[in-house]
Amino acid sequence: MKKLKDEELKNINGGITGWAIAGISLLVTFVAGVIDGIARPEKCRS
Repeated sequence: MKKLKDEELKNINGGITGWAIAGISLLVTFVAGVIDGIARPEKCRS
């Protein structure tokens, strides 16, 4: 197994960013809301 130097470790790209996690969470929440709205619609309260 090859040991990497600190400079080589800093140049490695990949993984998932915080923005990607936030985007996925937002998408899941939105889709869940849409499905909930279709499955059990409620009238607007006035």
